[in-house]
Amino acid sequence: MSLVSDKNALALEFGRICSLAAVDIMAVYNSDFEARAKGDSSPVTDADERAEEIILRELEASLPGIPVLAEESFSAGLRPETGSSFILVDPVDGTKEFINRNGEFTVNIALIEDRHPTAGCVYAPARNRIFLGGQSAFAADLEPGTPPQMSALAPIASRAMPDRQRTAVMSRSHADERTLAFAEAHGVSERISAGSSLKFCLVAEGLADIYPRFGPTMEWDTAAGHAVLNAAGGAVLTPEGEPFAYAKVDRGYLNGSFIAWGRAPGT
Repeated sequence: MSLVSDKNALALEFGRICSLAAVDIMAVYNSDFEARAKGDSSPVTDADERAEEIILRELEASLPGIPVLAEESFSAGLRPETGSSFILVDPVDGTKEFINRNGEFTVNIALIEDRHPTAGCVYAPARNRIFLGGQSAFAADLEPGTPPQMSALAPIASRAMPDRQRTAVMSRSHADERTLAFAEAHGVSERISAGSSLKFCLVAEGLADIYPRFGPTMEWDTAAGHAVLNAAGGAVLTPEGEPFAYAKVDRGYLNGSFIAWGRAPGT
């Protein structure tokens, strides 16, 4: 069985690569680093660039020939032909969280096939916590530089949606009035703030029920968390209830609004 066809093994390989890149990320995190502004005014640090270089090198060795769309390379003007299968990389998701040193940043890698994520890894190195999604979803404590082992991973699953007193997870940096209104309309009584793709993982672990997002994101921001949540039994849909698709080339890989559900409506 090839690596791409065995989605659990592929997610595990993504985890190995994320953990390897996290060594350099944490070296920068624990230093007196400086943030710079990219052309779109978003922040970037040496950690983003060093981690992406490692990730791209390792992906080329493990999965040669599969196009890779990575945030920093994209910002530098590289636009590979993605086709029906490609990999999305965000070397440091939640750069603001990284700069604020609150630990809520992640390393994200995901495979997209036919416009949907089929395997992914979300790794939070400052929290020593990894989440993998393939055929199934798993999580474990993991120190940077340590390859994840399937024997050490614990299965995770999203929880059944309660009729009331629901818990919503929201962006620490980007919650807005529309998000708050959605939460109120859907019976949310508790709100959890979190940064980066950890929001998807809180829903995947059954610690929250809904993650609504109406602000802008890019595909590399969401694909890995989406893969983990799918594998845990959840779903990511548009606000109209349609599947949330990737490979939006005509939009420059810009996402629209979405709702991440612990269980899809009606299930």
